[in-house]
Amino acid sequence: MRTAHSHAPDTPAPDTPAPRRAAATLAVTAAATTLALMNYTAPMLTLPATAEAFGTPSSAQAWLLNGTPLGLAALLLVAGALADAHGRRRVFLLGTLALGVTTALGAFAGTTALFTAARIAQGAASAAILAGSLGLLADAYPSGRDRIRATGVWGASVSAGIALGPLLAAVLSLTDWRLAYLALGAATLATAVTGARTLTPPRTGGGGGPASTPTGSGGGPAPSPERTADTLAPERTAGTPAPSPERTADTLAPERTAGTPAPSPERTAGTPAPSPERTADALAPERTAGTPAPSPERTAGTPAPSPERTADAPASSPAGRAGGGGRPDLAGATTLALALGALLTALTLGRDGWLRPAVGVLLLASAVLLALFVAVERRRKDPMIDLGLLQRPAFRASTVGALFTGLAVIGLFSVLPSLLMRGQGVAPLAAAGLFVLWSGTSFVVALQARRLAGRISAPYQLALGFVLSAAGVLPLLGTVDAPAVPWPRLMAGLVVAGAGSGLLNAALPRLAVDSVPPERAAMGSGANNTARYIGSAAGVALMLALSATDPDTAFAASAALALAGAALTVAGSPRR
Repeated sequence: MRTAHSHAPDTPAPDTPAPRRAAATLAVTAAATTLALMNYTAPMLTLPATAEAFGTPSSAQAWLLNGTPLGLAALLLVAGALADAHGRRRVFLLGTLALGVTTALGAFAGTTALFTAARIAQGAASAAILAGSLGLLADAYPSGRDRIRATGVWGASVSAGIALGPLLAAVLSLTDWRLAYLALGAATLATAVTGARTLTPPRTGGGGGPASTPTGSGGGPAPSPERTADTLAPERTAGTPAPSPERTADTLAPERTAGTPAPSPERTAGTPAPSPERTADALAPERTAGTPAPSPERTAGTPAPSPERTADAPASSPAGRAGGGGRPDLAGATTLALALGALLTALTLGRDGWLRPAVGVLLLASAVLLALFVAVERRRKDPMIDLGLLQRPAFRASTVGALFTGLAVIGLFSVLPSLLMRGQGVAPLAAAGLFVLWSGTSFVVALQARRLAGRISAPYQLALGFVLSAAGVLPLLGTVDAPAVPWPRLMAGLVVAGAGSGLLNAALPRLAVDSVPPERAAMGSGANNTARYIGSAAGVALMLALSATDPDTAFAASAALALAGAALTVAGSPRR
């Protein structure tokens, strides 16, 4: 048996310096997120040409825009659970690869149904990218100002993707609208290849078990597997008894090598080795069910870390195993997808009459299915979304903020280019330029929003973003039906609304990961983005339905929803 003074190298050489590794993670995740959002927004400029090519009636054109948000909303929570259980790097890369393939295939669709199916598949792939990317950033930037900067860059990549997608589509549609999807598919496949080479996989010991994450302690180099618990706790002397069970299990086994599945007898002083089914909480008698997991500093450098510290290590705790230890919550995903599908269909049919019986039946079905989803999640021991997180004010603010960002902001600006092209005869490139003015402003503001950190809390930053968005939308009233395009008023409104969107995009990802325990970062990301894209899918259908009779009704509804979002996000939230 090894003694308390076992010798081990103090400073193992990492494969890649931690700062470079973190920067590479940020670059790849931001690039993939940008491409996912470019794919999301490209149909905004190709909608007229796509509808003409497929012969899509106006009452069904919402599906050409809503395929991707439907796939996103239905599978983001499942993707978050799989990322926590099977590794964020793995899920992220598979999602990037799948997005590249399905986007390229969508370019060859010949009917509305096939194109919509391809868009739903692209939304599912984008779900894996978005859920995995924020989890990877949480690993690479554990806390502090570096995390604020990283999530600000990620939020800016969202704004960049929203801006560049329509611009690319407008330019390439001058030749053929399908070229935009071929180009996006090729770029996404290239990003998947780059990510496979750049994102560092977890190191394994001889037994093939997960090694410690390189970013185990603030991004510093990971200790070698040979380091024992005593090299991590200098204050223990040679005669100090072994640590108590509540200390991280893998720091207690001097003779256990990296990859050994069960602890040695000496490790637990006679305590039998836990079965694979036993969780981390079962190994700590003193820890109650609600006690937070050990801090990153405590487990940094251990041979078998918790899932939040290793990008591809499967989760060992119930929190990390959200989703059934890798088993997708198909019942929850199915009921959520059906509820959203019924809602979108009702909103799409509503443009032909809100009092039609079919609309009422579909809205009722959506409510029943949503209640069934809640019931399914409450009954599961390992739900894809822990509804108990809603008791956290910050998590509620994050979820409500994301939902109303989709409803009020993404919903309106997804259809604005089409409204301007049809109502004012604006050329596609001019419409794309106006859209870039809005989303470009959002991009710049998202990058600079980190300066607000420490001055106002994230929920209040969300509220400010909603207020600015509403203030920017109000000048748009009357622009679509005006005898001539009121360019100064239109551009001023887009700049103000873009600033509000930038504040929203910067605050939402930070609040998504900060409002949940570290081991549930992917679940928090998935829940936040699910709410955003449920809101955007419903918002697109609602804005198209309202604008069918009067575009100003859609503008007024967007402003009212933004103000409601501002009020709800700050309810019960601290100012700082």
